[in-house]
Amino acid sequence: MRQIPVDTSAATVMVAKTPQPKVKDRRTGEIATDMETGANMMTVDVMFAANDEVEILSIAVPEPGISGELAMGTPVALTGLVARPWENDFNGQKRHGIAFRAVAVTSLVAAAAQSKAA
Repeated sequence: MRQIPVDTSAATVMVAKTPQPKVKDRRTGEIATDMETGANMMTVDVMFAANDEVEILSIAVPEPGISGELAMGTPVALTGLVARPWENDFNGQKRHGIAFRAVAVTSLVAAAAQSKAA
């Protein structure tokens, strides 16, 4: 599947909703896992502001990649963010969109506090 790297260097990114387990199957409640590591996947909703536009993005992240307190409004850094176009048929209707995945979501509040203490 094609992955498109996303440049976040000129964006402001803040947590819009605290991390939640990524559900693979809503009927069974099965949690999605990372195919490479087996780690549980989490979904972090973020406010992504760039070029005078703001969007809420849902980003899939392996649970070990979430660091720091990620409360609503916390500024964060997104490491290894990629976009993946997807398409499927559901009840005879074609659906499509873009899925986002990151290697890590890191609180910038914790990083700022550590650099001030040093």
